[in-house]
Amino acid sequence: MPANLPPPAAAPEPCVRVRDYSLWYGDFQALKNITCDFPYRRVTALIGPSGCGKTTMLRSLNRINERYGNVRTSGRIVFQRPNPLPIPIRDNIVFGLRSHLPARELSKSFLDEVVESALRQTGLWDALKDRLAHGATELTLEQQQRLCIARLLPLKPAVILMDEPCSALDAEGIGHVEALVDSLKDTYTFLIVTHSMAQARRVSDDCIYMLMGELVEHRPTADLFGSPHDPRTAMYVEGRYG
Repeated sequence: MPANLPPPAAAPEPCVRVRDYSLWYGDFQALKNITCDFPYRRVTALIGPSGCGKTTMLRSLNRINERYGNVRTSGRIVFQRPNPLPIPIRDNIVFGLRSHLPARELSKSFLDEVVESALRQTGLWDALKDRLAHGATELTLEQQQRLCIARLLPLKPAVILMDEPCSALDAEGIGHVEALVDSLKDTYTFLIVTHSMAQARRVSDDCIYMLMGELVEHRPTADLFGSPHDPRTAMYVEGRYG
């Protein structure tokens, strides 16, 4: 390599590694030999027609599928936290507060600070600061969705999984949630299932197209939509299938 040229950029370090992963519901195989990496601090969208395995893949990453007796799997899913961590880690302050946090951190002022910080990060503080004792069902659908994200932030997750986060929202609400994801992606890794190809193009850095339980194509979003390698991907993103 000529001395005056910079070295090639290293591939983003994966936050989650999936290797030859398959899943069955009883005798039905819902995922077929999935292998992919999800890099740190990027937004990956999973797209494909209904029943293609998007949500099953997402549910596999947070181990929800393991709760069902008729599910069996093969292969591996490995989660890796960044080293060093870009953000401080606290244990689950909702369910494990008294057993996991030092007593000095259990003060009301500390809890108020955590709540305020999370609501400010999600753009909810001004709207909710005088309504903190009210039920969440009194909020608009958009506020409820943003509140779901706010509740995660004190736990300092490395990965946030979202399944159709904007499906019930109007255009304004969709814009607010997408802007929130964009504002947080330098700190958190997002994996988003969406039926909206327009949303996938707007919000994601990388995109996975799935079909009938198979991972067909996984590329940077602009490349997958602009010049898909697989004709099945081309048919879907061009609206000729699904």
